[in-house]
Amino acid sequence: MNTIVLDVRSLKDSLADAARVMKTRRAEREARISFAAPELLWQVLTAKRWELLKALCGAGPVSIREAARRVERDVKAVHGDVTALLDAGVLNRDDDGRIVFAYDAVKVEFLLRAA
Repeated sequence: MNTIVLDVRSLKDSLADAARVMKTRRAEREARISFAAPELLWQVLTAKRWELLKALCGAGPVSIREAARRVERDVKAVHGDVTALLDAGVLNRDDDGRIVFAYDAVKVEFLLRAA
């Protein structure tokens, strides 16, 4: 399964993981986008954007208008969400300008510890 992991971790941990991944074979790598704090993760991954990702999961390349139709939302609002997800690296564009969610699954990881 082609999975992307969205997690919360420090820059130091992210860099150490990147160095480790660069030494492994390509087939063993998983896509990962890290955020420095849970608040930053939730700023990017809002409820509406999560709904959009669910609609795009396994859909292949689609236009923003088609994405809006699938989630039954206004095209302008979906455009804003798509832009945020593109900026975060969660979505991509194909050669024709359509948006692509290139994963079959999303895994969100973070740890809440007692103070």
